[in-house]
Amino acid sequence: MSVTAADDGPWLDDAAGRLVRPYTVSNGRTRPTTALDLPSQVMATGATPLGCLGPEHAQALDLCRAPVPVAEVAAHLKLPAAVTVTKVLLSDLVDCGALTTKLPAFHHTPTDRSLLEAVLDGLRRQL
Repeated sequence: MSVTAADDGPWLDDAAGRLVRPYTVSNGRTRPTTALDLPSQVMATGATPLGCLGPEHAQALDLCRAPVPVAEVAAHLKLPAAVTVTKVLLSDLVDCGALTTKLPAFHHTPTDRSLLEAVLDGLRRQL
């Protein structure tokens, strides 16, 4: 096992990868308190979050000035285990009133089976 020195670049362990684990960003939590799906929309409320939030929270909040899907926030944050950590961070911001969340319009409207079959038939004809 070798670990690079701080002046040699990021702390890496040949076997384990980065030594800074995703749970350090989320304070050890792996489950958000708010149910968030990848297409769920989040948006800043304008309320100032109270409490001690990290720089990742501030960065996530900055990305949510307009409605944005959770998946897009995760992509911009570029954190390890991005989706899981992002959901925890966004959940923290929802809990403190700094973000609001909304499921996408199609979430409760199941897709019509006949429509899916027609699309599948069309794709098969193209191939």
